[in-house]
Amino acid sequence: GNSLRRILLSSLPGAAITNIQIDGVLHEFSTIKGVREDVVQIILNIKGLALKLFAEEEKTLEIDITGPATVTAGDIIVDSDVEILNKDMYICTVAEGATFHARLTVKPGRGYVQADENKKEDMPIGVLPVDSIYTPVRKVNYQVENTRVGRRDDFDKLTMEIWTDGSIIAQEALSLAAKILTEHLDIFVNLTDEAKNAEIMVEK
Repeated sequence: GNSLRRILLSSLPGAAITNIQIDGVLHEFSTIKGVREDVVQIILNIKGLALKLFAEEEKTLEIDITGPATVTAGDIIVDSDVEILNKDMYICTVAEGATFHARLTVKPGRGYVQADENKKEDMPIGVLPVDSIYTPVRKVNYQVENTRVGRRDDFDKLTMEIWTDGSIIAQEALSLAAKILTEHLDIFVNLTDEAKNAEIMVEK
């Protein structure tokens, strides 16, 4: 149970924002004229974005809003390779006459990547790297209980609760985690021919 939980939270593939560029902003401690939130808060909000990426390469998304407006994830301009899952997610509030124009870079990956690792040497001033949370699984609980099968009561029952961001269903996430775990264990199975070719009795 614990092995599956660790894989679910750290090793499943997903998509996440890697950097943000906002017109008129040079660093993350800036404020934007006519926008209620500062840049730090906007970045925190955008990091909550849940999306599906149907491409192997990174994509650039765009937000272009003139106030008055409440900006949500549904205002992000995407192409057919990207699907926004939580379109109601709040990003910021733009006052009348003010504008908010931002470009977001999204790419596929695994696990968690810190902002420093998303920073590139040739990155222009004003492009702000952010922490990327690629894993589509948000929370995992598991419980092991004794259970009875027929007259025997020495079996274990594993119950798992899995919460995702909507880009993958819980059953698929668990199946994929089990596949990853099995492939990692195959390395040890293949250490000797005896173990590799042995037949193991499994009770069903």
